[in-house]
Amino acid sequence: MAWVFVSDQEFDVFKISKDIYQAVTGKKEDFANLDQLHVAIKDKLMNKRFLLVLDDVWNEDHSKLERLQSPLLAGAPGSRVLVTMRNTRVASVMDSKEIYPLEILSDEDALSLFAQHAVGEKNFDKNPTLKLHGEGIVKKCGRLPLALKTLGRAFKGNTTRKLVQ
Repeated sequence: MAWVFVSDQEFDVFKISKDIYQAVTGKKEDFANLDQLHVAIKDKLMNKRFLLVLDDVWNEDHSKLERLQSPLLAGAPGSRVLVTMRNTRVASVMDSKEIYPLEILSDEDALSLFAQHAVGEKNFDKNPTLKLHGEGIVKKCGRLPLALKTLGRAFKGNTTRKLVQ
């Protein structure tokens, strides 16, 4: 199993392939060119079942995505490459077999997630004055889970420091 965060970095097939190699082998090695690197990835994955997550892919260039995928075809049956993306056009370019669109959290679930990370509770029942702040934060975050968790932790750190002072 391996996880490679692609995100908004320039979609450099060589660099991403190096990240894949490092994630799969746990080794950081230098390769003279993309062909050598892809041979090394193929050798490592040959006839092995694997799960590779390519997280937050933005690129829509079919030829670059095809080059990135080529060494991954060496895996055993049952191997999977899971791609997370914000743009469904990437899925069609990658010839994805199945697409699972994730919905934005409901207001109630978003507030609960924020509360869990901000005050360590499933809701703000014990802290009604913080609930208004939480609702405002949830609205500004667009109910996105990662943003809510991150801000909840920051909120918790700030409230804890104020309580100690």
